[in-house]
Amino acid sequence: MHPTVVERELELGLVLSPERSIPVPARLGYHSDDPFAVHVAFHIHSERPVHWTFARELLVEGVFRPCGQGDVRVWPTKVDGRGIVMMALSSPEGDALLEAPAAQVTAWLERTLRAVPPGTESERLGLDEALDELMSPAGEDDLWLCDRWLRDPGPSDEPHDGE
Repeated sequence: MHPTVVERELELGLVLSPERSIPVPARLGYHSDDPFAVHVAFHIHSERPVHWTFARELLVEGVFRPCGQGDVRVWPTKVDGRGIVMMALSSPEGDALLEAPAAQVTAWLERTLRAVPPGTESERLGLDEALDELMSPAGEDDLWLCDRWLRDPGPSDEPHDGE
């Protein structure tokens, strides 16, 4: 199965003060082979974009109510009558407060949820198949060769009397 990629270019506002923000081009990305995560690339004034990855569930919930703690916090609000999704990002390099148009973020999230519905993410990772393979019993020959307790004791396996 080929991975599904859902991307959206949009303009975020980098909040500098309560009265001032500057536009920041960004790309939202979702990959079905990394189904729990969303990726955001901010194209600020640098050679390479700044990348952030966090839980898709955090962004989905943040469209409706404040959520998150620590490095990523997301909450809905209104600015001049428009629905906005706020994202507060913290890292050792600094903090950023970004505002995104709620309608665009929500439409993009809906596309990701159609690609991989909530609750089906782990199926995309193949964890069940990997665990089945890992936990499958080894053949008798393999056990015989690797388990020294099942072999007949040889000369070097005999207990010593301390001599």
